[in-house]
Amino acid sequence: MSLAPDLVVVLGACVLIAAVAAVRLSTRTGMPSLLLYLGLGIVLGEDVIGIPFDDQQLAQSVGYTALALILAEGGLTTRWDSIKGTLGPASALATVGNVVSFLVTGVGAWLLLDLDLVTSMLLGAVVASTDSAAVFSVLRAVRLPRRVVGMLEAESGFNDAPAVLAVIALTAASADGQAEPWWLSVLLAVAALGIGLVVGLVVGRLGALVLRGLATPVSGPFPLAVLAAIGIAYGAAHLLHGSGFLAVYVCALVLGNIRLPHGGATRGFATSLGWLAQIGLFVLLGLLVTPSRLPGVVLPALAVTAVLVLLARPLSVVASLVWFRVPVRDQVFVSWAGLRGAVPIVLATIPVVEGAPDALRIFDVVFVVVVVSVLVQAPTLPLLARRLGLQEAGDSEEVDVESSPLGRMGADLLEVHVHEHSRLHGVSVLELRLPQPAHVSLVVRPDGAIVPIPTTTLRHGDSLLVVTTPAVRESVDRRLRSVSESGRLAGWDEDDGPAGRPVGGTAARVAARAARRAARRVGERPEGKRNRRGGVTLPQDQTFTPGGSAP
Repeated sequence: MSLAPDLVVVLGACVLIAAVAAVRLSTRTGMPSLLLYLGLGIVLGEDVIGIPFDDQQLAQSVGYTALALILAEGGLTTRWDSIKGTLGPASALATVGNVVSFLVTGVGAWLLLDLDLVTSMLLGAVVASTDSAAVFSVLRAVRLPRRVVGMLEAESGFNDAPAVLAVIALTAASADGQAEPWWLSVLLAVAALGIGLVVGLVVGRLGALVLRGLATPVSGPFPLAVLAAIGIAYGAAHLLHGSGFLAVYVCALVLGNIRLPHGGATRGFATSLGWLAQIGLFVLLGLLVTPSRLPGVVLPALAVTAVLVLLARPLSVVASLVWFRVPVRDQVFVSWAGLRGAVPIVLATIPVVEGAPDALRIFDVVFVVVVVSVLVQAPTLPLLARRLGLQEAGDSEEVDVESSPLGRMGADLLEVHVHEHSRLHGVSVLELRLPQPAHVSLVVRPDGAIVPIPTTTLRHGDSLLVVTTPAVRESVDRRLRSVSESGRLAGWDEDDGPAGRPVGGTAARVAARAARRAARRVGERPEGKRNRRGGVTLPQDQTFTPGGSAP
């Protein structure tokens, strides 16, 4: 059955709307949205509605592209501060842990299933990698300590590359019957990972220099340029026989943490693309599976899942983290949080495309393993975090800082959003102690906009417009994030230095006391009241009229 192009567009739009509705259902019921996307694809498939799709090669190509977009989103939205202290453990999990996991799972599959040793190891390699889409989606819903979040984010970003290399090598051995010497495979894998890492770092740094020069006050085109730079990293790594996935994640991590203009717009664009990639990938993989074949592999898949979740993953975590003195409760949580998702299913298409023995059976087993893993592990993670004492009450760093250059004026305009858990709430403008000559020029609230005075107190939901010079922009950004994390006393013992840091110590405390005395003495004027002309009454008798400017 072939579909007309117009019908394809309508059907695709309906699938997107249904996927967005699935996210809402997921937040209410606790069921992972990734499973709902898979289910949507199965319903659309030939066994239910009747849309035929069995192009494994196309699914593999689309899967690679979607994984690259998901990794790009993960890198752009991951803060370096949250993972820099966990790079060692995360790298060990992504390499040593990956090897231990696929070896243990492979041996288990060889003992429990009717497969030869090479095919069993191939199955173990396919399911060994944790999935960045699944991990990132769960971490959005569970508040965890930085060390745990950083470890899981970095592992899921790094371990796709070793898994792809292992699956390709074992697929070649299974299809041709001739395996390369193990030491040669290890050397090639190390070289590919090294090339990917270097390419990601180089393209990220050079891309930042170029992108800063391309920035304009209009934010619309800028995220496209960032995405193009990440695409260059992917292509360059492949041309040099390196890992494109690792290059994408590292390049995105560099660009996401180098404080480029329009950072908020870029992260929002990347997040939307990541969601689109997840939805499209899981729906496509749901279309690809044949439900009528699944009952015959349920019991073998459950056996593989048990070995993977209860034996292979805990052993891989212990083998990787025992050297870093990671607390036992962290190791327990990381062991259970090794979610499988789209990555294993995409990797399972490689043996099918290459014609490896038992490739379709491997694909079906992997599909069931992923469904069971997400269905059992993901909903129980919040409960496990609470039982282990890892779940935190709130995130104190929720502040977005969006930067836009003001062209010939030689200044930057920062847009700062004060979110629900930010400790900027209750802090006065004076207590921000921004480096000179930075200045809060406007505070926008749901009920109106005001030009702030020193005693204006910030609230949750406020948006601040901060004008600063390029020389102190980084210091302003650091100061705002510091106050959002620690409150008005952040940096109270710092000294004013040449880098533009805020005045601290005694001077800061004196200034804060003076601000509080001034507020009690004169009080703060009512903010945001409407005047007769439809404008907003501002302090100092200024009026902000929509579409106009303050006199």
